[in-house]
Amino acid sequence: MIEIDKISKLYDGVAAVDAVSMIVETATITVIVGTSGSGKTTLLRMINRLIEPSSGEVRINGEPTGTLPKHVLRRRIGYAIQGHGLFPHHTVARNIGAVPELLRWPPEKIRARVDELLDLFSMEPAQFRDRFPGELSGGQQQRVGVARALASRPDLLLMDEPFGALDPIIRARAQQDLRRIQRALGSTIMLVTHDIEEAIHLGDRVAVMDEGRLVQHGTPAEIIRQPATEFVAEMVGGVDRPLRLLSLVPVSEIVVDGPAEGEPLDADTNLRDALSTCLWSGRDALPVVRDGVPLGRVTLDAIRARAEGPR
Repeated sequence: MIEIDKISKLYDGVAAVDAVSMIVETATITVIVGTSGSGKTTLLRMINRLIEPSSGEVRINGEPTGTLPKHVLRRRIGYAIQGHGLFPHHTVARNIGAVPELLRWPPEKIRARVDELLDLFSMEPAQFRDRFPGELSGGQQQRVGVARALASRPDLLLMDEPFGALDPIIRARAQQDLRRIQRALGSTIMLVTHDIEEAIHLGDRVAVMDEGRLVQHGTPAEIIRQPATEFVAEMVGGVDRPLRLLSLVPVSEIVVDGPAEGEPLDADTNLRDALSTCLWSGRDALPVVRDGVPLGRVTLDAIRARAEGPR
């Protein structure tokens, strides 16, 4: 568990981060979202003490981070940034193994961890282990950057706009990869973004910052349904709000018995995508499957009713 307790950062007497407090539960993703200058990146960097707080305290599993030498703290915290930050003249394997090497892991343990992570990120070890960053696509470089941050099995992974430089299709895949891997490893992640769609898609909890203050902290559904301030309401968007709520619900929640024609939807498909597929295909209902096994169907009327009614 990460406890952020009234943490502030002042520059020339002006608060870039102003008395922020929150708790981040183990094995969850917390997304910090806000406009440029809201203090979200400063907050993130105070957690691993890349920036020293002016006041307040951060505790990881009850231990104040200020009591630890910085290099010891940072080896316990993974850090992934926009642009990947890979060492261009080191192979993929050496990039991923950088922190375990600093921690003096045995070479065979490092190699096993590198291969484990490459497999987890769907990158065949024999194919990618000895490549250099310049030989990889942008999406592959991003995967390697996240794998490096996870290599030493850190207590916490911090991510600062990690997908900002990727094109929309690769970005969506990278987000799916991160969610899948976080569930597989049980990692605790704090991620900074300015993109409310990314925050809603990835976060178990969303922390909205404005002018250095934490103005709302809750589940994606809470943020969308009950914005605490006008700033939050503008961020989630009045017109788009029903569609954003649909993106939080899998079709499996409203599947009913009965046949339907058309390309089947996976049970984990969200209702927003199901609505798009229905409208694009001109169908009033679509079949739903899980692992290829038919579950029933989802109807256009049911999706619309879910958008209009309480969740």
